[in-house]
Amino acid sequence: MAKNGLDKWFAQKWVDIGSKKKDGSFSKCGRSKQKADSKRKYPKCVPLAKATRMSDSQRASAVKRKRAVAQGVGGKPTNVKTFAKRQKANMGGSMNPMIRQAQKNYMGSYVSGDLGGVKVGNKSLQKFYSNPGFRMPKI
Repeated sequence: MAKNGLDKWFAQKWVDIGSKKKDGSFSKCGRSKQKADSKRKYPKCVPLAKATRMSDSQRASAVKRKRAVAQGVGGKPTNVKTFAKRQKANMGGSMNPMIRQAQKNYMGSYVSGDLGGVKVGNKSLQKFYSNPGFRMPKI
């Protein structure tokens, strides 16, 4: 019978990726209530198989995000994602944030065009003129 759900979860060896031992192995997950262990930072626990697949920078990033978040009240842990979402690349390379904001908030008379090398367009006018029922008035 295949191990799924909780059976699989309990069968995995969970380790703390925030505290690596000198020999390169990870310490087991969690903290005890002993005085020496109470000074340890918040543990970021993952299964050992996942911990060995992660790069050093991925481990550091996950631990940093875990410790940056204020921990829960009453001993309830705060969960953070093990792998951070990637930032979406900007359209056409790195664009000045002011230009991007100007394009977003443009409300001028251009349906679409170019102002000083910045492409702009009025979305409400684009919708109006692309309406199939619209006819240009005869002058």
